[in-house]
Amino acid sequence: MGKIQNFFMKQMLKSKLKGMPPAQQKMIMEMMEKNPDFFKKIGEEIEAKKKQGKGEMEAAMEVMRSHQSEFQRLMQ
Repeated sequence: MGKIQNFFMKQMLKSKLKGMPPAQQKMIMEMMEKNPDFFKKIGEEIEAKKKQGKGEMEAAMEVMRSHQSEFQRLMQ
């Protein structure tokens, strides 16, 4: 991913994580930096589900559940 795309991805992620404790925000940002393509894929899947008529939270939860094992692997 290019530097500009990476910058915008970080900014978007920061805005979505506002209410989260700083330690968790940092952990997620580090995971995104390790594997930006994975997070891009997640975002695209969420957008596709939203276009199907699902709410943002519902779409995000479905996508997160389907990729739960990958998230667990990234957290280690």
